[in-house]
Amino acid sequence: MTAEFTLHKAAADNAQEVAVMVGELLTEIMNAIGTQAFNFDLAATTSRLKDFLNRDKYDVFVARGRHGDAVGFITLYESYALYAEGAFGTIAELYVRPDFRAEGLGLRLVSQARSFGASRGWTRLEVTTPPLPQFDRTLAFYEREGFAVSGGRKLKVSL
Repeated sequence: MTAEFTLHKAAADNAQEVAVMVGELLTEIMNAIGTQAFNFDLAATTSRLKDFLNRDKYDVFVARGRHGDAVGFITLYESYALYAEGAFGTIAELYVRPDFRAEGLGLRLVSQARSFGASRGWTRLEVTTPPLPQFDRTLAFYEREGFAVSGGRKLKVSL
């Protein structure tokens, strides 16, 4: 039997429950790669997310299970680039708690992001996955949903 889920746009008062899931996501990634790649602090992440939401810098959609518990989320932000022919969206985080995977919830969250982006006039939606074997299933998921590799690797430098 497929579980029932509802999706809603998060507000600042949802920040802590989303931040908890961000911690779960980052822990899962670090366990998969065997490296302490992220510094996670629940209070700081909650505060940052509240600020992002209050300033309309971030859009978050939360998935809830039958009993109203948060079981997944997707975060988006708007960017601008000449190569993208204007405004576009980036999926910063997508997470579904393990007990709720393989029930189509990731697809529903991505579909929500696509609809939201279309309503904002975005030309495209981008996402980055690590080019590591540990994330082959993640890459395959996005490719099934119509995402195509656009080249390059995501690089960073701390400021």
